[in-house]
Amino acid sequence: MPLRILLVDDDDFALTLVSHQLATLGYQSVDAFARPEDALARLEADVAAYDMILLDLQMPGIDGIEFVRHLARLQFAGGVALLSGEDDRILQTAYRLAAAHHLAVRGALHKPVTPGQLEVLLGAAVRAPARRSSGPKRKQYTAERLRQAIETHELTTVYQPKVELATGRMRGVETLVRWQHPEDGLVFPDQFITLAEENGLIDALTRLVLEHAIAQAHIWELAGLRLHVGVNVSMDNLSDLTFPDFVAHTLAAAGTSTKSLVLEVTESRLMTNALSALDILTRLRLKHIGLSIDDFGTGHSSLAQLRDIPFDELKVDRGFVHGCATDPAKQAILEASLAMARQLGMTTVAEGIEDRADWDQLRATGCDLAQGYFVAKPMVAGALPKWIEEWNARVPELIGA
Repeated sequence: MPLRILLVDDDDFALTLVSHQLATLGYQSVDAFARPEDALARLEADVAAYDMILLDLQMPGIDGIEFVRHLARLQFAGGVALLSGEDDRILQTAYRLAAAHHLAVRGALHKPVTPGQLEVLLGAAVRAPARRSSGPKRKQYTAERLRQAIETHELTTVYQPKVELATGRMRGVETLVRWQHPEDGLVFPDQFITLAEENGLIDALTRLVLEHAIAQAHIWELAGLRLHVGVNVSMDNLSDLTFPDFVAHTLAAAGTSTKSLVLEVTESRLMTNALSALDILTRLRLKHIGLSIDDFGTGHSSLAQLRDIPFDELKVDRGFVHGCATDPAKQAILEASLAMARQLGMTTVAEGIEDRADWDQLRATGCDLAQGYFVAKPMVAGALPKWIEEWNARVPELIGA
């Protein structure tokens, strides 16, 4: 079946040019609209009439951003490509916005568009799997069922390695929680962490994960693996003034050094009691437990936190890491964050390193540690020794040794 294309651009010359280019490339099923209102009316009548929409951003009446909003409302399941003569940052912002609306964004092209760009874009669209306009909803769990899971130890932990960018040496892991549901299988944290925070269960959940991670750190230490083990801590955990004593007691009971633990503070919600949080975090540092500001550059993490809280590690959010080699805005934010962390004497970690280009760029910037699928996916504790062997075999090629 030929690709059915909808072209929307208020510029008559651009409309004629792109239509001609599409015809030359062999795409005959093309409807071109100079008025976005007319194109929208066509979609309102039959949202499944097209496989691909080429959409100009700068249009009178309904502009491209408004049009994207309507596509999301209509649950358009085909591909979308954005066209614009505006600067790259505006185009990329529009791209991210469309993707956030769960549209299948196939590309963002500067005008004037070339036949070569269209050929690549539409060729990829033909090969891309169709997006389902509606899929099965994820199962919703109750607070009481999650409470039961915590009490019966259905929650388990996996570990994602962190390695030195300069040498490739294994330095530590981040502990990630999973729910091993007896009927539903493995449930990921995006389905239950917010539930825990909103129902007073996050403290019990975090303490269970800490116990698992600290016990595992001791097992690795006995096997000759001295690793920094990171555990995520919500700001909701930092309202109980006994929390530092619980952490210290758990470390002592397991025989694990305090210097082996790094608490990764994620402020997914606004701090409700800043004084208690500052009290707890300072006491943790006095016990020589590491503190990492997680997802730096997003959410509520801020420069004020770096000033007020004794963090000794900064984790740059994956949104500024993956693709940074070709994105000047990401590069600027990344380099500024790393430079500031170095001036404050903090270890720097790049999350979300997905490919060799990310790895090489982060090495060039002087970032300390790397974490992401290019290094390793999260794994069960027992898989770590074999992974280390395989990783060590990769290292010489990655660092040019």
